[in-house]
Amino acid sequence: MPSKVLFVNSVIDTIQEARGMVPPGFELLVEAPGSAGYAAALAEADYLLGNVDGMDDAFYRAAPRLRLVQLFSAGYDRVDLDAARRAGVLVANNGGANSRAVAEHTILLMLAVYRRLVHHHAMTAGGRWRGNQPLATLYEMHGKTLGIIGYGTIGKRVARIAAGGFGMHIQCNDLVRLSEDAEDALDVRYRLLPELLRTSDIVTLHVPLTALTRHMIDSAALAQMQPHAVLINCSRGPVIDFAALHEALTSGRIAGAGLDVFPVEPPSPSEPVLLLDNVVLTPHLAGASWETRAKQTRNAFDNVLRVSRGERPLWVVPELSDLALRG
Repeated sequence: MPSKVLFVNSVIDTIQEARGMVPPGFELLVEAPGSAGYAAALAEADYLLGNVDGMDDAFYRAAPRLRLVQLFSAGYDRVDLDAARRAGVLVANNGGANSRAVAEHTILLMLAVYRRLVHHHAMTAGGRWRGNQPLATLYEMHGKTLGIIGYGTIGKRVARIAAGGFGMHIQCNDLVRLSEDAEDALDVRYRLLPELLRTSDIVTLHVPLTALTRHMIDSAALAQMQPHAVLINCSRGPVIDFAALHEALTSGRIAGAGLDVFPVEPPSPSEPVLLLDNVVLTPHLAGASWETRAKQTRNAFDNVLRVSRGERPLWVVPELSDLALRG
């Protein structure tokens, strides 16, 4: 009897991609949460691929055969890890499948803020032509210092693009310290968080949302940044205290921000930060690209095969790293 893989993505192109990657000996069940066949598919599933809200104890009781939850996202803040532990089910993230897309989007937001792209698009489209006039509020990225908070797969990709393509100086802060040799090889320097905030022209966030990182960028952190500095967030919205960010942006404490994520998604149209002209906004799509889909699906089935062979899957979230593989 073939092992059953429940695929919860409802995007047609992604489903077709998954069908083309199903390994021999596995049966793909495609059901979106809430659909007529979802409960029956969940009860039979050995593996679940995708992101589902509400994976609590009741969810795992409804999935007695489940051995692996394979997320398509890098973040896992919506996963009830305690419930997964009680059920003995490993949870893995996407293994950096979206890291290139997020890194490119991070650079996009830096450029858009530095060059005031949205403002000048509106000016040009509205017939208010400025031409090639020198403007003190437009900046080049070359030679600037980039502070990367969270130096994992995405942070490292951002660093490579920023240093190699724009000649930026890179410094980082992460719970996992690089060795001196690794810093030399990557041409990056570790800084304590206050140091990084004080000395970076651009600060970009690439941390998971945890108890340690929630509101790590608060009024005290923002007060340490330079008045010309820019803040970029493509990680999770609650990493920033938005009330403090609004105050910093309107008081001139920092110069601007590029935001792909928000404390509540979608944000309320009345959210004060959305109304500022020194902010560039996108709707949590930094990791979305045509190429990302295939990499996510490939990584997912790679982990399914590993578990089926009795091997430990890759990219298990750190909080469950000690959990044994369910038989």
